[in-house]
Amino acid sequence: MKGKLYLIPTPLGDYPPAEVLPAPVLARIPTLRRFFVEELRTARRFLSAAGLKGRIDTLELYEINEHTDPVQIEAYAKLLGEEDAGLLSEAGLPAVADPGAQLVAIAHKLGVEVVPFVGPSSLMLALMASGLNGQSFAFAGYLPAKTPARREAIAQLERTSARLGQSQIFIETPYRNDSLLTDLAEVLRPTTRLCLAADITCPDAFIRTMTIAEWRTALKKGFTLGKRPCVFILMS
Repeated sequence: MKGKLYLIPTPLGDYPPAEVLPAPVLARIPTLRRFFVEELRTARRFLSAAGLKGRIDTLELYEINEHTDPVQIEAYAKLLGEEDAGLLSEAGLPAVADPGAQLVAIAHKLGVEVVPFVGPSSLMLALMASGLNGQSFAFAGYLPAKTPARREAIAQLERTSARLGQSQIFIETPYRNDSLLTDLAEVLRPTTRLCLAADITCPDAFIRTMTIAEWRTALKKGFTLGKRPCVFILMS
């Protein structure tokens, strides 16, 4: 019988897994010994807390992150189906805005059963809390890093939102949060609404939806987002 690939969510903050993950997820994790992970250190810490303490050295951990060569990920194909395995993101849902999606695609090509588990999603939690359109929305991933291209992408998202009445969700590398927020404030129309949802589920979570005119006022008063994991949602 072919092994399955279990997609295992992880907490968004520093919480014991039992406080965040459902019982079926916590019951499955200790039965696995092979994991594909985004970052070895955080994966070991999570797996130890999730029921594998004292057994970490017996596990097979294979890294899949933004630096992993696609050829290496393809090579992992020979490991799929031999036995049950788990896929972990560093935080939240694996394979959503996450390099693990490449492994899931390979699993489907091989006919390996993919089993997604319930867990925290920063994107959906942000949308829930934003007060913006949860009936029609799109996820644009990361915007371009260079300012001119990023500003054009922002303008395009606003046009798409206005045309479709659709919430536009996107994310950024934390150290570029404030430069992105500056571009948003300068490019978007004053009446466009923008939600910032940072450190979701954490004690210092910040979730606020305001018009661009209001965000401009906040920025003039010294507001900064800082280097925090953040989800951005705009709606025109």
